[in-house]
Amino acid sequence: MISPAEAAALASIDPATMLAQVEAWCAINSGSRNLAGLETTAATLAAAFAALGTMAFVDPAPATQMTADGQERPLPHGRNLHLSVRPNAATRVLLTGHMDTVFAVDHPFQSLRWLDGNTLNGPGVADMKGGIAVMLAALAAFESSPDASRLGYEIILNADEEVSSLGSAPLLAAAAARVHLALTYEPSALPDGTLAGARPGSGNFSVHLAGRSAHAGRNPQDGRNAIVAAADLALRLAALRSPELKVNVAKIDGGAPNNVVPDNAVLRVNLRPSTPQAQAEASAAMDAAIAAVALAHDVSAHRHGGFARPPKPLDENQLRLFHLVRDTGTDLGLNIAWQPAGGVCDGNNLAATGLAVVDTLGVRGGAIHSDAEFLLVDSLAERARLSALLLMRLAARGFPRAA
Repeated sequence: MISPAEAAALASIDPATMLAQVEAWCAINSGSRNLAGLETTAATLAAAFAALGTMAFVDPAPATQMTADGQERPLPHGRNLHLSVRPNAATRVLLTGHMDTVFAVDHPFQSLRWLDGNTLNGPGVADMKGGIAVMLAALAAFESSPDASRLGYEIILNADEEVSSLGSAPLLAAAAARVHLALTYEPSALPDGTLAGARPGSGNFSVHLAGRSAHAGRNPQDGRNAIVAAADLALRLAALRSPELKVNVAKIDGGAPNNVVPDNAVLRVNLRPSTPQAQAEASAAMDAAIAAVALAHDVSAHRHGGFARPPKPLDENQLRLFHLVRDTGTDLGLNIAWQPAGGVCDGNNLAATGLAVVDTLGVRGGAIHSDAEFLLVDSLAERARLSALLLMRLAARGFPRAA
């Protein structure tokens, strides 16, 4: 049942305002590597959230990348936004979203178009500028409710979620330690509103293999072929695939002219373990494969990267929040279900700290990470109502953090 006070707060949600925000925000390119566009987006979002408080601009943590020559060099990221409201409240929740998209500034997919009266196609409409609009509308409605003073919250809008959150991970971890639960505004797992439940982990790795150059005709026996070593390593890593581990060998950088034994190669690979145990086993197996290849080919090898997204099992701690979201949806006439997902997000990192987190409270839509990405516009108000009512229930009932 929805109380009169709850109904009054929910009535303040304005879908037209939300749609206008999405259209304006998606007109700004905020690809993860477009630092100027991210700064513009951050300023625009800070202004939109100003009614809740003054957003702090937080510099990213240092991060590095391995370049094609095997060197580690700085990897810049955009600034993140952070706001804390009522930090001393008895119950505190972290709400997160990301302002970056997968579409670079020179990507051809830059504009919005209507596919029909309820379907808007455009970069970031679902993933996740639509979700940020849901978060803002829900919080504004919640602030008008009688129990608002009983719930504190922190907001983080980061600039690098689509590239593993390397620059915002410390900010997320610090906030996670101060709250009781987390809500993240990725789009629903399915267009019908189904939530993502369990998620695998994900690690991006680069392995530099340094051999020895030699003439391909005169003295190839004196060379140590880094490309052949990288190819051997690629096959060994691919052989690690199992029901608990997905392996994608993505790229080999390096090489030399045809008459030179190549002395440099960098292998790029992504590993997705389904459980923490599978992650530990995959890390050990990768190290063993690298050592074996280095010995077999008489090359040196150096691994860069790690599991930036830990696996997120759907355990009892997580289920108690999912059940609350489901019950809240029932009161709104929504049938909320969940299923395992193959993708990863900041929800992985938050759950790894011990928080209960539902990470697909954003809009209904689909085809994310492609030029067919779409938002079902009627889900803007629907999902804002769900989150606003959820916040009101949390304020009234509390939500103890798992021990």
